[in-house]
Amino acid sequence: MATFKLIVVSAEQHIFNGEVKGIQATGSEGELGILAGHLPLLTAIKPGIIKITLEDDTEEVIYISGGFLEVQPTIVTVLADVAIRGKELDRERILEAKRKAEQNIVSGAKDASYEMLVSKLSRELAKLRAYELTDRLTQRKR
Repeated sequence: MATFKLIVVSAEQHIFNGEVKGIQATGSEGELGILAGHLPLLTAIKPGIIKITLEDDTEEVIYISGGFLEVQPTIVTVLADVAIRGKELDRERILEAKRKAEQNIVSGAKDASYEMLVSKLSRELAKLRAYELTDRLTQRKR
């Protein structure tokens, strides 16, 4: 299967730079599957995960807080405010942040809008999904 170069960059650092067989992400219009030879595309991507199929058919997961995905003939670039490899996520920190977000929604925290609180909760749920998917993929390798 043909490959293409994928670059994932956050506001702080390069997260990934290498040849891949494909990626899956959630765009502004729905789910995206990108393989080599995909037509050029520029789209916003929603907070969630990017699932990457590497050259050796192993998979890697990256959490992103949202951003943009650009497809060119031989290169795909993902620009995100925040991007974290699934293997670098800390389950306990995510669960604590999720618990606090849920608590703030229930108590109606006065220092933030309801939309901001729900957005925070959805980001933590996406991180948890990325962590769990990474954990499953890691267990499959064993």
